[in-house]
Amino acid sequence: METIGKIRRRRLVQGESISAIARDLGLARNTVKRALRFEGKREYQRTIQPRPKLGPYIETLEGWLEAEEKLPVRERRTAQRLYEALCIEGYSGTADTIRREVRLILRRRHAESSAFIPQYFAPGEAYQFDFSHEHVELGGLDQVVKLAHVRLSHSRAFFLVAYPRESQEMVFDAHARAFVFFGGVPRRGIYDNMKTAIDAIFIGKERRYNRRFLVMCNHYLIDPTACTPASGWEKGQVENQVGNVREWLFTPKLRCADLAELNAHLAARCLQLARERNHPEQATRKIIEVWEEERAALRAMPAPFDGFAEDTGRISPTCLVNFDRNRYSVDSRYAGGVATVRAYAERIVLMCGDEMIGEHLRFFGRGHVQYNPWHYVPALERKPGALRNGAPFKDWNLPGAMTRLRERLARHPDGDRQFVEVLSMVALYGLEAVTAACTVALDEHVTSSAHVVNLLHRAASPAPAAPLQVPEALKLVIEPAANCHRYDQLLRSSITVVPIHQPIEEYHANPATDRTTENPAPAWHGERTGGELDGLEPEKTRPDDVACATTAGGNGGSASALLRIPAALGALPGVAGSG
Repeated sequence: METIGKIRRRRLVQGESISAIARDLGLARNTVKRALRFEGKREYQRTIQPRPKLGPYIETLEGWLEAEEKLPVRERRTAQRLYEALCIEGYSGTADTIRREVRLILRRRHAESSAFIPQYFAPGEAYQFDFSHEHVELGGLDQVVKLAHVRLSHSRAFFLVAYPRESQEMVFDAHARAFVFFGGVPRRGIYDNMKTAIDAIFIGKERRYNRRFLVMCNHYLIDPTACTPASGWEKGQVENQVGNVREWLFTPKLRCADLAELNAHLAARCLQLARERNHPEQATRKIIEVWEEERAALRAMPAPFDGFAEDTGRISPTCLVNFDRNRYSVDSRYAGGVATVRAYAERIVLMCGDEMIGEHLRFFGRGHVQYNPWHYVPALERKPGALRNGAPFKDWNLPGAMTRLRERLARHPDGDRQFVEVLSMVALYGLEAVTAACTVALDEHVTSSAHVVNLLHRAASPAPAAPLQVPEALKLVIEPAANCHRYDQLLRSSITVVPIHQPIEEYHANPATDRTTENPAPAWHGERTGGELDGLEPEKTRPDDVACATTAGGNGGSASALLRIPAALGALPGVAGSG
């Protein structure tokens, strides 16, 4: 182009001849003439590129590329692998030629794929979810954490939380934390085809979602939407966020003590970036301003979803359940049974039916055994000697009073049995009450399980009832005095038995007073209906003198009646009383 410029200036500006220009520049006159006719584009362009070596193999290469487009991306061959396969077929050209041809073929077939349509989301309409892998340093060790990204599609506010894995319980926990952070729940969620949410992919947008994932969506009233496979632009916001967050937050490498500290740092940084960065479409406003407006369109946050992944495991004779290459203890009363394991993001809950038989912090390594010594206390009641060398009781961190009591009981021959008896009281009265009882026993210098149990029983007994408050109007002016001498007079009184010799058939009773008639008169206090004194026994069964006197006073078919009157109460007509 520089030579063409010189030729045109010397001819059209300075007026030199074509021969002089050609002679001075060492060019042919026809070349000078072509330069003068130049109008900004080359006159000759090759339309067909000859391929003397690749030509016979172009159809084979296109057939391979068409077949491999139906395969997953990770199963497709690269241009280098295609070159090696063509060499086996007899191709003798270079690998660069194959790479150029592969790019040309793919560009022709996907000429429209480079065009995208901008998306718009209404406030509270949708959020986008994805995972990424980030390198951090936790506790001095380099680790790869799985970072969950949740992004509101309208305001562009996002939330980050790190986990050791991408399992389903982590997905549930990330949703619960994100909705609390956002202050509400959007109406729709956009996901890729992750296995923790989707079991099968069908034609188009049809999917078979995981049952537990659908339970979570139903709990939060979310409409899940899955992207087309290998079409990350359908949730392009969160896809771009992965690279941005890696640059903003993880460069240089983050260093934290543990995962909890890392997540606290990420939550604070998410809030800080929302305050600092402008909205990409509303450049004059911060992200947090648009986010505050979007909160009004979010649904109220319900109770957090009980997000766990469920499995079953056999309880070993040592009261351990194997889950995820680690073992967790359960209540010893359920040894040999089957436990249901509920795995949460940070804890493990073990169930037997509807009863919880164990709960532990979750461990993500392998070969770890997590004991809870209280699970083995029921077994200690039968085997108290295991308290000395039992693995669950190694380095048991008991309250100080209980530890001192254990040390003093160790001097006794049956110290283990006594301390196990104290431990068994925790299930009845609680750890605080037992600790307080041990403290009192130590202060009183009485180190025995019986004394501790006695203190617990006494402390748990109900308090005495408060005395009744008698109104002034019901109080007696002169209270009766207790005089036990009256009872002594009753004890010194004698009983006289008077027989009545009158046949029952000839007895004409007064209907108004006879209590043996058909309609007996009402009984007085201390008598049964019919005139019989309350509490009297038949004469034949009484071994005392009264019964003997009654038998002696009877005569043939006549009936005998007894009248027993205490001498202290006076005498009635026909009865002689002696003082």
